[in-house]
Amino acid sequence: MAVKKACESFSKSLIDEVQRWGCMKQTGVSLRYMMEFGSRPTRRNFIISAQFLHKELPIRIARRAIELEALPYGLSEKPAVLKVRDWYLDSFRDLRSFPEIKDANDEKEFTHMIKAIKVRHNNVVPMMALGVQQLKKGINPRIVYEDLDEIHQFLDRFYMSRIGIRMLIGQHVELHNPNPPPHVVGYIHTKMSPVEVARNASEDARSICQREYGSAPNVNIYGDPDFTFPFCNRYVPTHLHTMVFELVKNSLRAVQERYMDSDKVAPPVRIIVADGIEDVTIKVSDEGGGIARSGLPKIFTYLYSTARNPLDEHSEISEADAVTMAGYGYGLPISRLYARYFGGDLQIISMEGYGTDAYLHLSRLGDSQEPLP
Repeated sequence: MAVKKACESFSKSLIDEVQRWGCMKQTGVSLRYMMEFGSRPTRRNFIISAQFLHKELPIRIARRAIELEALPYGLSEKPAVLKVRDWYLDSFRDLRSFPEIKDANDEKEFTHMIKAIKVRHNNVVPMMALGVQQLKKGINPRIVYEDLDEIHQFLDRFYMSRIGIRMLIGQHVELHNPNPPPHVVGYIHTKMSPVEVARNASEDARSICQREYGSAPNVNIYGDPDFTFPFCNRYVPTHLHTMVFELVKNSLRAVQERYMDSDKVAPPVRIIVADGIEDVTIKVSDEGGGIARSGLPKIFTYLYSTARNPLDEHSEISEADAVTMAGYGYGLPISRLYARYFGGDLQIISMEGYGTDAYLHLSRLGDSQEPLP
């Protein structure tokens, strides 16, 4: 397949504009500000929000489009990465061609457009993961993971930026919901139950495990189901669901594969939710055999997975393919980015020969600024 540079598929004036906007300064917002601003969904506030996004989104998207053109080891030339690059350039063009937002009608049309942009980018994560796996499959085996640090750093910036872009768009779009659920302001839930989210995420992970292996270990959850984040601890349920789902999915796979040929009953995965002063912490523990100490430095890189590579089984993977149990190698690093986006973190402690503990820390402080890559 012939590789098309952006200048061959898009006009020179658009590429020049991308370069110009990519040099502009980004503006971060805090979860607290999003919540307080969104709690007053007036027509004027909708227009102010749209005007901010009209300027901010092209800056963030342009920065990522520029980086997508200049990746090392030929990653920019992989078909999956080229497709992602085109999505970013198409979205930049849509945003820059939209006229100045002056009234409610303009804001309504703008909201429809950015909603469509968000849908366009739905498959960016699996598509980029596919591009990375295409690179991994053909890379010189003498190149070690540490030598690919530039790619790891790019992907951290890229995925962190994507989280922020989707948060800004999603928050603005959801504020237009005429019948929001109780205690919800856009994307943000002011009285979210971590235990309830963990239960839903665990059920989803077990269904994936059952589909792939025919059975799934049990998941036991410990914590007060009536505990919710107090007013100062707003959080985004979809983000928390994503993180817990990935952690439980990894644990279920490890336990299932360790005990699938054993006469012993597979031990349950355990989830503990603890309410601290600074953090709410969710611990996911398994007895799946653990990770070798030599492998621990690699678990937050995008070229490492203890599972088989999906590309080894399917030479072509389409955008519409269902979620696989594991193998792309981006679940843990992206989960850590979700945690860090709002001031939390993710830590993994493993005991080879026994199992692994994952500690997901969620900051109780809602005023931490977005990390802007």
